[in-house]
Amino acid sequence: QAQLVESGGGLVQPGGSLRLSCIAPRMIFSVFSPLLMAWYRQAPGKERELVASITPGRSTHYEESVRGRFTISRDNSRKTVYLQMSNMEPEDTAVYYCNALTNTNQPSYSWGQGTQVTVAS
Repeated sequence: QAQLVESGGGLVQPGGSLRLSCIAPRMIFSVFSPLLMAWYRQAPGKERELVASITPGRSTHYEESVRGRFTISRDNSRKTVYLQMSNMEPEDTAVYYCNALTNTNQPSYSWGQGTQVTVAS
């Protein structure tokens, strides 16, 4: 079983909303809660890019194109990180992945399956 499992993707119209979830089923609370967590996305033909991150203290950082539209949050008791996406655009179409980040902002774990998000009329 993967360390991190993403879900919640789907087809949404431009201007619509989706909430993605990322759960760490094999981690215990004391391992998950100190992790710096992040959402990435990879559009067809493009490199995987960091979209948003959240520290253990819940400070957040967003890539410029999603700032003000996406919100990252975490529930340590559920070992889950969320990505609330609003006012979505066709350019948000991608496979979305989550991962923990090392102290040099590199992905910590092997990539999971991701969850497909498609924004189209």
